[in-house]
Amino acid sequence: MRFFFYLDEHEPIHVHVNCNGKRAKLLLVPDVEIAYNHGLKEQEIRNAVEICKLYREEFIREWNRRFDNEEVDNGKN
Repeated sequence: MRFFFYLDEHEPIHVHVNCNGKRAKLLLVPDVEIAYNHGLKEQEIRNAVEICKLYREEFIREWNRRFDNEEVDNGKN
């Protein structure tokens, strides 16, 4: 399972997931949510969501670093 951003990303903050040629997009703010799923099995998408929950803050930090955004309200305020 690979998590990544494209070079020309747009908000809301999200990650793309690729797993054996199948793909999904998971939103990270305000909470982890499936934007779309193109072929990941139920267990695969559950695993992707759990990984995003575990690494959410790191993904958001990397998004901000890559796209030179100011700190984003993570929905915690």
